[in-house]
Amino acid sequence: MSYPIKLISSLFYITAVYDGVLGIAFLLFPTSLLEAFKVAAPHPGYIQFSAALLVIFALMFLSIARRPQRNRNLIPYGILLKVSYCGVVFWYWVEGGIPFIWKPFAIFDALFGLLFLWAYLQPVE
Repeated sequence: MSYPIKLISSLFYITAVYDGVLGIAFLLFPTSLLEAFKVAAPHPGYIQFSAALLVIFALMFLSIARRPQRNRNLIPYGILLKVSYCGVVFWYWVEGGIPFIWKPFAIFDALFGLLFLWAYLQPVE
C-alpha cells in the first residue's frame, strides 16, 4: 500500500471511529447529552434518527478505510454529509441561533470534509 493510500485509509478509520462514537452516544443517550450542555431537547427521536445515520456513515467510512481504491466512489457521499452538517451549523452560527454543543462538531467536520476532498482528488493507482 503506497503512502497516500495508507494516509487515506487512516483518515477514514479515524472518521469511522469519530462518527461511530458520536452516533452511538447520541443514539443511546440523546436527552442526557443535550441536558448536560443545557440544550432544550426536542423529541429524542429527532436526535436518534440523525445519530443512526451517523452510525451508517461510520460503517461506510470503515469500508473506505479498508479498501480506499475500491471504495473511492463512496467518498463524495462522505463529503456531502460533512457539507450538509457544516452548512446548517455554520448558517445558524452566523445567525446567532445555535447551541455551542454543535459548533466543535462543525469545525471537525469541515476539516474532515476538506481532507475527504483531498483524498478523492488523489490519483488512482
